[in-house]
Amino acid sequence: MKVAFASDHAGFELKEFLIGYMESLGYECVDFGTHSTESCDYPDYAHPCAKAVESGECAFGVAMCGSGNGIQMTLNKHQGIRAALCWLPELAALAKQHNNANILVLPARFINREEAVKILDAYLAAEYEGGRHQRRIDKIPDF
Repeated sequence: MKVAFASDHAGFELKEFLIGYMESLGYECVDFGTHSTESCDYPDYAHPCAKAVESGECAFGVAMCGSGNGIQMTLNKHQGIRAALCWLPELAALAKQHNNANILVLPARFINREEAVKILDAYLAAEYEGGRHQRRIDKIPDF
C-alpha cells in the first residue's frame, strides 16, 4: 500500500522518521518533500500530496508542518481530501472512524516522535464506521 508524505522544513525531521517507521511496517512511502530543514513553503508539498491521494495513486497521506494548521488548510482545498489535524491518538482514531480522514496531519513542533507514532498507529488501526457519518461527509464538497 502506498502512503503519501509531505512536510515543510519544520516537519522534515519528523517526516523522515515516520517514513522509516512506515516502511518498517511494510508500507511503500512516496515522499513529496521537503527534503531538508531549509525554510520552504508548505503548499509546494501539500498540493502534490493531496493530488496523489485524490487520484488513488496513494491510499492515504501523512503530512506535517510546525503547527499542522497551514498544511492542513492547503490540503483541504482539494475537494477529495479530508485532512485531519491530530495531536492525540484519540483524535486520529475519531478522524478515521467518523470523518474517513484520508490525510493525517501532525503538528511537528508540538509532539515528539513517540507521540507521533502513537497517533499514527491509532489512525492506522481505526476503521471508518460509515452510516450516519457518510451523510455528513457527502455534504462537505462545495460544488
